Amino acid sequence: MKKSINHLYLIVLLAILSAIAPVSIATYLPAMPSMAIHFDSNIDKIELSLSIFLIGFAIGQIFGGIVSDRMGRKKSSLMGLFGFALFSFIIIFSHSVYELWFYRFCEAFFGGFIVVNGTATVRDIFKGKEAAKVFSLLGTVRSLAPLFSPAIGAAIIHFYSWKAIFIFLTLYALSVAFFIIKDFEETFTYTKRSIIESYTSVFTHLKAMLMIFVLALSFSGMFSLVSKASFIYIQYYKLSTDAFPFYYGLNYVGLMLMAGLNVKFLRYFSQVNIVKTAILIQIIAGILFALNHANMSLPLAMLFIGIFISMNGLIYGNCTALILENFSTNAGVASSVAGVIQFGLASFISSLVVLFHGQTLLPIGIGMFLIATAALIMLHFYIKK
Repeated sequence: MKKSINHLYLIVLLAILSAIAPVSIATYLPAMPSMAIHFDSNIDKIELSLSIFLIGFAIGQIFGGIVSDRMGRKKSSLMGLFGFALFSFIIIFSHSVYELWFYRFCEAFFGGFIVVNGTATVRDIFKGKEAAKVFSLLGTVRSLAPLFSPAIGAAIIHFYSWKAIFIFLTLYALSVAFFIIKDFEETFTYTKRSIIESYTSVFTHLKAMLMIFVLALSFSGMFSLVSKASFIYIQYYKLSTDAFPFYYGLNYVGLMLMAGLNVKFLRYFSQVNIVKTAILIQIIAGILFALNHANMSLPLAMLFIGIFISMNGLIYGNCTALILENFSTNAGVASSVAGVIQFGLASFISSLVVLFHGQTLLPIGIGMFLIATAALIMLHFYIKK
């Protein structure tokens, strides 16, 4: 990395790069009801496109990790960005919900190439608690994406159709590609190791795999709430599409705050203890959400959801650093394995949440509790190992 490119600018650049997933998800959340009408489909089929997106994102990371460790972070990122831009544009020509699913899968596949490079680049440069701090700062900046993306999506569909959202995503990817070409310098060190050896070293590292599942379950809990956001705010609480981004975005203020505070917490507490406390708070939030589901006001629902989501600001940076500190020579593959499990599990769990769709908030509260409890169990085994 050129010394002229300081770490702050690097973090911002990597945040914009790796924000491709939350941006591509959150911008079209407000458009889901209108998309359901356009495709003459139930909204649950449009919600399912989120799960399909995650499947594509997970599979893309399998190949993206290999390309990243073989060709470098820069080339891998550009391959992903140009592929993502292409399929984002093709989506506007979809004639059915099934075409939408297919093109979103392809779009997400190339998105998987992109995301592995952000975490791998941080691992190339930083180590230990310093890496955890950088991941937290990265998460803080990246949290701006789900905070403002729904507002961007709502503003777009206020004046145009849902298709304009995917034109925006096309331009976003091309703009990021411009800055990667212009400013990003390669950080990885090539090592002669076969693909099988690279993946075997990750999958056989039990402690790393346990922490990967802690991260994946925590992300799954948050994503299950994202997948039901349109139902919760627009259908259940009868908010307008224009008002949706404001209420949805408030959930991520806490996420940004916690990601920023994590840098300070690391001065006094271990990474594992911070993660454990965050998961325990998520369990409590899930219990309270389920117990109060029947007559829960919108502000109270937002409080419980906001607390649950905000704890990921403490979980993401610490878990990611604890995972990648074990892999100095194949950070791209390690990042891809973590991403595949993270997005694959989130896809499966969010699909279950959609499957148990009802007219009440109870299934959502139960899901919050069960997912966080599973994450705590995985963390318990990690600590005992």
